[in-house]
Order: sequence, then C-alpha cells, then structure tokens
Amino acid sequence: MTTSRPRVIVTRRLPDAVEDALRASFDVQLNPADRQFTPAELRKAMLHCDGLLCTLTDQLTADLFPAPNGSCRILANFGVGVNHIALDAAREAGLIVTNTPGVLTECTADLAIALILMTLRRLGEGERELRAGAWTGWRPTHLLGHRVSGRRLGVVGFGRIGEAVARRASHGLGMQVLAWGPRELSRERLAAAGARASDSLEQLLSDVDVVSLHCPLTTETERLMDRRRLRLMKRGAVLINTARGEIVEEEALIDALRSGQLGGAGLDVYAREPEVPAALLGLPGVVLLPHLGSATVETRTAMGLRAVENLRAFFAGQMPPDRIA
Repeated sequence: MTTSRPRVIVTRRLPDAVEDALRASFDVQLNPADRQFTPAELRKAMLHCDGLLCTLTDQLTADLFPAPNGSCRILANFGVGVNHIALDAAREAGLIVTNTPGVLTECTADLAIALILMTLRRLGEGERELRAGAWTGWRPTHLLGHRVSGRRLGVVGFGRIGEAVARRASHGLGMQVLAWGPRELSRERLAAAGARASDSLEQLLSDVDVVSLHCPLTTETERLMDRRRLRLMKRGAVLINTARGEIVEEEALIDALRSGQLGGAGLDVYAREPEVPAALLGLPGVVLLPHLGSATVETRTAMGLRAVENLRAFFAGQMPPDRIA
C-alpha cells in the first residue's frame, strides 16, 4: 500500500503522545522494542526514509553521509546536543538538521540541584547503607555532610540551564553563586538569577565549594575539566555534571576523588555511555545517575512534540523552527 505522506523512521521508542502525533502526520516506522540502531541500520534507514527522528544514542558519523541514492532530507534530533551528528557531512549531503531547545531547561536544572543536595548531604551513601541493612541507628557523628545554604556554587556555562540552576541555588537554597561562560555574561540575567560573574574559569574553580557544569560539548569544552583544572578546585569541593560526560577527564576525576582532592561528585553523564568506570562505582562519595536530566513525562513529551513540529514544518515547505544546520 503506497502513501503520499512523508516516510519518517524513528530510532528509539518515544512517549505515547509523541508517537500518536507522528502517526497522525506521517507514514512512520516506530521502534517499539527500543533497540539501538547499528550503523548499518542507520545507513539503511536514510536510504528509505524522507526524515529520520534520531536521538543522542545514534552516532551519525561522516561515513554515513551521503547515503547513495538515499531519500532522507531531514534529521530531526530528539534533544538539544548534536555532538553525535557530523554536521558538516550532513550539510554537504544536503540534509537539514534540527534539535529541541528550551523544553528541557527546568527539569535538567532540577536534577542538578538534586545532585548538589545528594552529594553535600551524603544522601546516596545513606540510602545505600540503609538498603544494605547496615544502619545501626541514629548517632551524633553518623554520615555528617555539609550545610547547603551559604555554600558557594560555581556555574560553568550560563545558558538556559545554567541560569535556571543559579536561580534555584541562590533564591531557593541560599547559596552564593558565581558564573562563568566563554562570552561576556548579561548583567541583567546574572542579577535575575542572583549570581555574579567570575573573571575566569580558573578563578571560579578556586573560589567555590561546588562546581556545576552546564556547557555544551564542543571541541573547546571536551575535557574542559582536565587534571590541571580539577587540581585548581578547593580541597574537598564537589563536582556536578549534568551536561556531557566528555567535558570531564574521567581518569583525572577518579584520581582526584581517591586522593581526597575532591570531596564528592554527582554525575548524570559519562564519557562512554552506557559504560561507567568501575572505579567510580566503588567510591562512596559519588552519586551516579543513568542520564536522567530530562527524564520526566512532561519534558520528554515536549521534546518529542518539538521534533514533530520541526518535521511538519519542513515537509510543509517551511523553515523548521529549530534548524541548526
């Protein structure tokens, strides 16, 4: 049976409302088993679809473009970051690339705050102890953490999410917030978030008790938190990462935690996901989450519907609202 509707292939299972919207507008091939596509399957998909709705688990490398005789004309990415897509190769192949900005800010900021609370108050350690049946009862010196209010938080990257974290930390938790970004920060945005700008990344790292990463993964930010910069942090400070795992040099982070240079870490992302270094699993002061930053019904649905909106606009002959390439 033939159809005149654009053929869209979806690489992962999506929330029900998103899949319903896709069925209503396109000849769609869904992935109910939620199995990650292999490179060969991605190449085949681009040969036979008009649009590919992809996610960060799809490594769309340069060797996949252009697909010989392929019909794919748009990559609608489910997510903001597109470091998994070879953008230059996609452009050369004539493909439009879109993302889903703005809709995951609040939930990702919430998670960063949760990690700050969990690490400073040692909540992960406490829950693991209790579940293991090792809790022997209340005592005055048991699992002493640190008070959150009054602590200095350094926000690295002051985009939407960084600003939202600063606002929560300052206005909600009573933290003192410093911010740094590669470009000059808006005084108005800083003031609204209750933050002030740091003169340099290095200065921020040495001034704060908690560093929270909110910058995109680029060639400039890959391993931004390397061994040298981790050593600049206060002894006993905490590192939070809800951005991208590759921004942190994981081996250096492990060494800093083992030596006591860092007092803890709260991580939602990793350099080689879903692999997590075994050494991190064994460190008690580390809170580890399985990439849950945007994992709420509301946000994941909004992300999917934003991708659908981009697809609809493109196939209607309009400029997709979130085109990035």
